[in-house]
Amino acid sequence: MIINYFKIAWRNLMKSKIFSFINIFGLAAGLTCCMLISIYLKHELSYDAYQKDVKDLYEVATVFQFQHKDEILPATPWPMGPTLQRDFPEVEHTARLLPLSLFEDKTMLEYRQGSAIPVAFYEDKGFLADSTFFRLFTYHFIEGDPGTALDMPAAIVVSEEIAHKLFGAAPAVGKVIHVSSGMYGDHVLTVKGVFRPMKAPSHIAANFFMSMKGGDMDNFYHRQENDFATNNMFVLYLKLKSGTSPAALEAQLPAFIDKYAGKDLKVYGYGKREMLVPVRDVHLRSDIKSNVTPPGSKAYLYILASIAVFTLLIACINFMNLATARSAKRSSEVGIRKVLGAVKGSLIGQFLGESVLMSIIAFGLAWAFTVLLLPAFSMMTARNLSFTVADSLPMLAGFLALAVFAGLLAGLYPAFYLSSFQPAKVLKGKFSNSLAAASLRKGLVIFQFIISVTLIVSTVVINDQMKFLRSQDLGFNKESQIVIPLRGSVAKEKCAALETEFKRNSSVLGTGGAAYYPGIINPSDNMMYKDGDNPQTGRRVQLNYVDYDYSSTLGLQMAAGRLFSRDFPADSSGRIILNESAVKAFGFATPQAAIGAWVNSAFQGMTNRFEVIGVVRDFHFEDLHTTVAPYALLRNRSMNSYLIVHARPGAPGPLLSSLGAAWHKVDPDEPFEYSFLDEDFQKNYAAEERLSAMIGYFTVMAILISCLGLFGLASFSAEQRIREIGIRKVLGASVAGIVMLLSKDFLKLVGIAMVIASPVAWMIMHQWLQDFAYRVPIDWMVFAVTFVSTLLITLVTIGFQAVRAGMANPVQSLKME
Repeated sequence: MIINYFKIAWRNLMKSKIFSFINIFGLAAGLTCCMLISIYLKHELSYDAYQKDVKDLYEVATVFQFQHKDEILPATPWPMGPTLQRDFPEVEHTARLLPLSLFEDKTMLEYRQGSAIPVAFYEDKGFLADSTFFRLFTYHFIEGDPGTALDMPAAIVVSEEIAHKLFGAAPAVGKVIHVSSGMYGDHVLTVKGVFRPMKAPSHIAANFFMSMKGGDMDNFYHRQENDFATNNMFVLYLKLKSGTSPAALEAQLPAFIDKYAGKDLKVYGYGKREMLVPVRDVHLRSDIKSNVTPPGSKAYLYILASIAVFTLLIACINFMNLATARSAKRSSEVGIRKVLGAVKGSLIGQFLGESVLMSIIAFGLAWAFTVLLLPAFSMMTARNLSFTVADSLPMLAGFLALAVFAGLLAGLYPAFYLSSFQPAKVLKGKFSNSLAAASLRKGLVIFQFIISVTLIVSTVVINDQMKFLRSQDLGFNKESQIVIPLRGSVAKEKCAALETEFKRNSSVLGTGGAAYYPGIINPSDNMMYKDGDNPQTGRRVQLNYVDYDYSSTLGLQMAAGRLFSRDFPADSSGRIILNESAVKAFGFATPQAAIGAWVNSAFQGMTNRFEVIGVVRDFHFEDLHTTVAPYALLRNRSMNSYLIVHARPGAPGPLLSSLGAAWHKVDPDEPFEYSFLDEDFQKNYAAEERLSAMIGYFTVMAILISCLGLFGLASFSAEQRIREIGIRKVLGASVAGIVMLLSKDFLKLVGIAMVIASPVAWMIMHQWLQDFAYRVPIDWMVFAVTFVSTLLITLVTIGFQAVRAGMANPVQSLKME
């Protein structure tokens, strides 16, 4: 019986090739979207799942309670971990991690072997780690012992890729390399381990780890042994004993903070609250700023999951619409089958069999499409996505079940509808499509286009916001700015000589050095207050350490006073430049009123005073997700980690070659590397750019599927009204009139969908834009463009069938009458 159902189903598919293609391809496209998005969702939800003790691993995050806002950071002071382990027996192990990215984007690694040419290059994603780190986190070591790899100072553990770049195929453990880091300094380290990165994702995407002990940081650690209030720069992980309640431990942490840091925090004028974040959840905690790696977003996952579900719904709606619309053509078949003894159950089985057969074929096509599109999708999402039968068998089985379920769901109404026909009526030709069936088709078309219109509005708004972020005036000149990292001690010491050599090139308009530059993390800050104010009313001010020419190189604009100048030797210390937000935070009436005033910072029992010599207009030293915060520039050339070169507009190739030659002339042993400031700043919006691309592509897919269904319904409508069209043409109707006759019903449905979808899309996008401190308005033009675009898409989709029907010879249409 079942085999007979599928035979009949196959014959019916072959008889109606266009309708079968529309249904199968539409469902395959919907399933492909679901598969691709599901693979992405699985990847995002699987971060750190492979860690051996993941259920007992927690990251300690700190809620910094400033006067005007709270800020959550994965940041703790140096003594916090050991003290927690000592005071709370439920804490089995702790490990601190210090990302080098806090102070530098790259670290230089160099290997010298005898008289051979040194191998030197820059690497990112480096960390300082406690000796206990590999006892908490699982890494696949191919050389060395993870249990002891970081026990000794001056030890380094590198990835397999770095080991190959440094040593080729030779063993790495025991080799000595030279490391140049702004945080760690210039030191010789011994390779104690080599790890092969896991295929599964982790929020600690590391290329190398250096022992926390050793290097230039040792003296710093010793000074912090009893400081629980400041220098919150260490990412702290806890491994709790099995069965420990993290909530119960977290409830005891306020008393812990008050005991060890309460007094100091009152002096500094801010509070702290600790929270335990399961390591499994770290990747999707977008509320925690500046985590080890950029976090994902639960909101974005919900958006993509909704798109997947709605795209599949659109494909199912197409099936239901076309199946019910074609019911009149199959009414005679149903009548004859019933006269010959077919019962309702067997007819339902037959029609469901057709639906399931199409869904299985669609699943096969979707699988093939997914495999073909996955590499491009991985590139678009910047994720290493995989989809193999061995690794994804449960997912494949789930999608097959989903396909069959979708086929059953989509075919359920048509099956019951067709099987309910009365044979006497349909064989006498008295059958006509019911009002209920027609109303259902119209309702489903409206639902399809509500989804499509919402996606179109979302795409337009997101693209407008991305354009706004790229074109917004940031308050400094980001164009033609070349960023050169200074990592090795030689490069730092010879910074002045490098600038002199660079300026010999006529294409160089200026150079300036700084500890940080706009768009990257600026972790240095202090609580500051003006003379006469209580220290406890201090405001958090982010600090940058610059040379004389940094501000002019970036083109910062003055609101009052002056920049640092070589003509004023006292500028080298004890003087400060504020931005307008800092001036307002300190309570000065105007920027001019701040000039000559003194501001203070209290830190570890010492008070430093600075005279305000200038106020720069607010500029975006951070991305546009946040408002401009109080900010200050201090003069300190020894802290230069980057050199900014302002170039003349034009092709940068010759200039970069010249800069490279000048670099190697002054510093022949260190590699020359560069980036462009505008590109670096734009990287802050990488997640939004990826979301924009994904929504754009899936919107096109949803529209395509909707249009396939609309095309099928237009074909059916034209076929049903062919005699009416013939009569109208005989009576003088024009082709344009026929086209309008066949199009107006569909255009009405699209108009209704637009009215319903517009407020829905506005609410969704209004909420999404709240993540940005600076954003575009959602004005009426967005909806006007969407409305016109949707109408044009509808007209193009149904126009072909309408024009063909309008141009048909009425003699052929009426000869059977």
